[in-house]
Formats: sequence, C-alpha cells, structure tokens
Amino acid sequence: MIKKIILGAGALLAHQTVVAEVDIGGQAGIDARYFLQDAAYPGQERVQLSAFIEPEFYHEWNDRADSILFKPFYRVDQHDEERTHFDIRELQWLHASENWETRVGIGHVFWGQTESMHLVDIINQTDSVEAVDGEDKLGQPMVNFNVFGDWGTLSAFVLPYFRERTFAGMDGRLRPPIAIDGDNALYESDDEQSHVDYALRWRNSIGPWEVGLSYFDGTSREPELITDFDATGNAQIRPYYAQIEQFGVDLLKVQGAWLLKFEGIYRTGQSEDFTAAVAGFERTSVGVFDTQYDIGLLMEYQYDERDDNFFATGQNDLMTGVRWVWNDIDGTEFLFGYVQDLDDFQTYSGFVEASSRITDSWRWKIDAYFFSSDDEADTFYFLRRDDHIQLSLEHFF
Repeated sequence: MIKKIILGAGALLAHQTVVAEVDIGGQAGIDARYFLQDAAYPGQERVQLSAFIEPEFYHEWNDRADSILFKPFYRVDQHDEERTHFDIRELQWLHASENWETRVGIGHVFWGQTESMHLVDIINQTDSVEAVDGEDKLGQPMVNFNVFGDWGTLSAFVLPYFRERTFAGMDGRLRPPIAIDGDNALYESDDEQSHVDYALRWRNSIGPWEVGLSYFDGTSREPELITDFDATGNAQIRPYYAQIEQFGVDLLKVQGAWLLKFEGIYRTGQSEDFTAAVAGFERTSVGVFDTQYDIGLLMEYQYDERDDNFFATGQNDLMTGVRWVWNDIDGTEFLFGYVQDLDDFQTYSGFVEASSRITDSWRWKIDAYFFSSDDEADTFYFLRRDDHIQLSLEHFF
C-alpha cells in the first residue's frame, strides 16, 4: 500500500511553488517464537516475542531518471538485547540512462539462483539475528555502476565500509555455548571496517541459460570464529574477518516445467582456500489432479571442501523439498524442506515456510526450523535444542 505526500518547499521559482512528491509505504509486524525444547544454555527462554517496523520513502524527479529510496528498519526483542537493533536497509540515489545507471548510498544487492543456500551472494552482510536461514541482510554502503547491452549487463561495485555480522546475545537462542562477541571483532586488514572492497558481476542470457559470473576482492562477509580469553580469564568467541578473493558462477535454465540451478565459488584468503557448490532442480506440476494447486518438487546437492568451519553447514548434504502454491486471491504458499548430511545420517535439518494474506494490508507467516546432530563438532549440535516455530502477523501500509 503506497501513500503519497506532497511537500511544499516554501519558496518560489519563476512564480511557481517548488513541490516534492514522496511515496510512503512499508510494513510493520509482531513475531512470536516458540522453542520446542528447554534451552541448552542458561538464560535462554522458550518464548521470544518481538516487533519490527520497516517504512519506505520513495521520491523521483527528472522525468523519472533520478530517484531516491529510504528504507530504515528497527526491531525490538523481548529477551535478546542483540536482536533489538536498528539498520538502514536502503538509502540510495539512482540515476538511470538508456544503457547505464548509477546507484550511490546504502543498498541491497542479491546474486544467486539456488533455493537451499546462496553461495555467490556476497555484497551484503547477513543479519543473522533476524532468522536462522541467512536471508535477511544489512544495508551496504556502495557506489554501483551498471552498463547494459546485447552482450549482457556488467555491474561494478565500490564498497567503502564493511558491516559486521550480527549475532545472538547471551539471552538469545540459536547460538553456540558461549555467545559470539560481535562487538569485539578481529580483522586481517589494519583498515578494519574502513577497508575498501570491490566487486564485479556479468550476467546474460545465452540460449535457455541465465548465466552470472562474479568476482569479489575485500573483507569476507563470513567470519571465522576465534576462541581466546578476555582480561579476566573467561573464554570468549570473536569473529575474525579475513581478506579474500572470491570467484563465482551461477546458472539457471528454464526447460518446460523444470528449473535447473547451479551456484559455485572458489575462495582464497581465509585459513584455507576452498571450493563450494550447490546444484539441483525444481519441477512444477500445474493444476495437480485437476485442482487449482501447483506442486513443485525440489532437490539440491550441497558441497563444501571445508570440514571445521562453523558456517559451512553443507559439506556433503542433500536438500529435498515441496513447494505448494494455492493460486488463490490471498497468495497462499507453503514450502517444506529437509536437508540430510550424507556423511552422518544423525545430522539433519528441516524447515517449513508458509504465508497468506488476510486482507489487502495484513498477512500471516509461519516459519519453522528443526535441527538434529550428535556430533559435537557439527554446527547443528549447538542448535539441537533450538527447534522452533515462529508466527508472524504483518501489516503493510
């Protein structure tokens, strides 16, 4: 829902009042998380309530060649003070021409094709206190230049400031036994958060394939975790942000009812150079059994050469899933997924995502996540008692 406000500048130019038209929209909501097991670590509760607001302000001028978008975000959480946070998701000026455009400010960029993980998506930092799936991102300061042609689209990025990843606090769930001290991070670069990063991406359609090639040089968005001791001798976990280079490729092919997907990366500069990839398909059956419903079957294989990285959860895993689309006026959808570790059948995870509109301005969502592991070296071992269901009620204005 978009509202327009006319702002008078109170000045006259050539006997005409200067007027700006601002479109105002956005969303707000409340979330209730219920954890199915008692907490694994002291101070954690089974019920966690929170509320958020994300307004959006948009203005365009110069015959729509120029525009500015402002999207702040704020969440307040009942228990976890680290989850109570403010962020500017976007504050960006766009200037568009016939075959090029520039974006300057704080923005959000998504790269990738696969469902279960987004390996090539590296511009924005993960806002991990929002959800465990890593889909929420912090706003990234950037200067972006895009050129379009029959040969595809070339995008160049200068990223002058680094955003540190958010982590749950001592009273939050979905964390290791010792809360990660995100406020006391370590850096390889002496410039720390002021290090200037660079990125390039080319994308184009080649026959039935959508192809993306990417390159990144700068501070890793995915930290390594370092355990040491503070001044009082207590153990602490600190994120360490290395300087990396990452080469990526993402592919999508539409073939009738089939979507074929692939993402792969090669990264250098952390404690070990490594390759990671995810590949799979989604096949959609339209109007199954002569009903209004569409059913999509998903399968993706995850590979990562790293063995002992906290964030490398898909070393040799298989994701299977079902997408159920109702095709009703409320846009009702369900997604069910299961990820099995092929090296250890006691380690697995599952998820459910569902949403539907109640009215034009209200929507409900259900997100559920389940974890299992008996291997103390596995990431899911720390989350083994954090199975949870989250019910959200969102209002669009």
